[in-house]
Amino acid sequence: MRRKKKNIVEIRLHKLAFLLLSMLVLLIFRLYWIQIANHNTLKSQALKQRANAINLYPNRGIIYDMNLIPLTNSNRINTIFIPKDSLEKQEELKDLILKYTDISREELEDYEKKAGRVLELPLKKYIDQDLIPENAIVAEKTIRYSKNNILSHVIGYVNRSDNKGAYGIEKVYDDILSNNKRRNTLYMEFNDSKDFLIGGEFEVTGSNESIEPAGVKLTIDYHIQDIVEKILDKNKVNGAVIVADIKAGEIRALASRPNFDQNNIEEYLDREDMALFNKAIQVGYPPGSLFKIIVLITALEENKDFVDRTFYCKGYEEVGNTTIGCNKTEGHGYLSLKEGFSKSCNSVFIQLGKELGSEKIMNMAKRLGFGQIINIGLSDEVEGNLPSGNEIRGPIIGNISIGQGSIEVTPLQMTNLLMIIANDGIQKGLTIVDGITSENGQMVKKYNRKEDKRVINEEYCQIVKDYLIDVVRSGTARSLDLDEVGGAAGKTGSAQGVLNGEETIHGWFIGYYPERNPKYVITVFVEDAKDGSQSAIPIFEQIVKEIYKLNR
Repeated sequence: MRRKKKNIVEIRLHKLAFLLLSMLVLLIFRLYWIQIANHNTLKSQALKQRANAINLYPNRGIIYDMNLIPLTNSNRINTIFIPKDSLEKQEELKDLILKYTDISREELEDYEKKAGRVLELPLKKYIDQDLIPENAIVAEKTIRYSKNNILSHVIGYVNRSDNKGAYGIEKVYDDILSNNKRRNTLYMEFNDSKDFLIGGEFEVTGSNESIEPAGVKLTIDYHIQDIVEKILDKNKVNGAVIVADIKAGEIRALASRPNFDQNNIEEYLDREDMALFNKAIQVGYPPGSLFKIIVLITALEENKDFVDRTFYCKGYEEVGNTTIGCNKTEGHGYLSLKEGFSKSCNSVFIQLGKELGSEKIMNMAKRLGFGQIINIGLSDEVEGNLPSGNEIRGPIIGNISIGQGSIEVTPLQMTNLLMIIANDGIQKGLTIVDGITSENGQMVKKYNRKEDKRVINEEYCQIVKDYLIDVVRSGTARSLDLDEVGGAAGKTGSAQGVLNGEETIHGWFIGYYPERNPKYVITVFVEDAKDGSQSAIPIFEQIVKEIYKLNR
């Protein structure tokens, strides 16, 4: 009996010893897991709870050009991060900032007032590691928008308060671009006294291998876009330019001027120069003589024999009680339709307009995409204005025939018109968006484009193309010197408009090159042109020559 009791006690003691030993092993393993195996992860999590997190990479996906050149998230700049409290205590730290950044003392004081706990200041030159104060960190930060703000009116911008797209592609594809998982974060730690603790930790999350939609690929060619913007800035031109690939039906460049700084939108909100408007799609302008293309096509459809008719220009036309002058005061005399188009004779086209009637011309304009949005993949596109009803009755036919009065068109609509003609009457589903991509640019979903459709007879297009060539060879655009690139074809236009409440003249030139088997349509609109359409012609010529060099 005693032995039996003794055995029970021994068994219980063995069990207790095994239990204690197991608990000790688990405790040792737990300590090993916390202090050694998982030390870095737990340290990072603790740091995140008490440290200031600074994003070194934008919280948005990349917008690419057609060749996957990043148009956002591509500029990296060395940045010094300094606790605000440290800056207030150390004058020598301020001297270092003034030396290695482009910030003045007054701007630095302004930074201090607006900054939170940490100041972020971009460096203008390399700073030696030994010169970096103990209470500061220098790290490379990726900037969302480039310094030259290329393609700003297409890319758009985001609201700083909530990182939501507010304009352009940023707005249209906000849900896609905000899906970006890549993060590059700097954590700066402070103690209970709000003093900065030396050091910091970087964390990179996300993978370039992800196939989730996070980016947008455009049809823009960065190199052509760069050419267009530099030429506009060099010539100090306000207005818009569009370059479109004829066969592909894709926009290769789209620029509006004045430009704006995407990192400082507040500066432009109260300005009167409409810098925040994309003048290629958001503003309607009178087309002037460009509208004669629509009148010409209407006449060809009405009666092809118009091409054989002779017209007489005496320098003006009377429409009801209104007298409208020609662009040649003394008159052109007798002209064929081709000569009238080439010389942009108002009399010839007013005579045509009287025979055709306003309704037929307006119907043709609608067929060719006017009075409606083209829908290239951007928001805020306007329809322009085509008068109707009583607005097109009576003497108004005089203004309609030469693109004046209440007719308003966008540079995009004029581009679409010339694309139709260059494609022998086929309307392309013109677009600026190629599709949605993954983080690394892999195509996830192509943009849903409109199908091609015929809107004009090919024979009539050939006649119009012949007339457009004659404009450059012997008409109002004969100053163009593009023989070296295979010539060009196009149409000039000067239109009376209003700018900032005052009457002005806008200049147009729409054309394509080369004149045979054309590759690009280029629309140039010059706001407040000093010499009408002649202001737009040199811009067109410079762009063509630079694109030709690029593609040679």
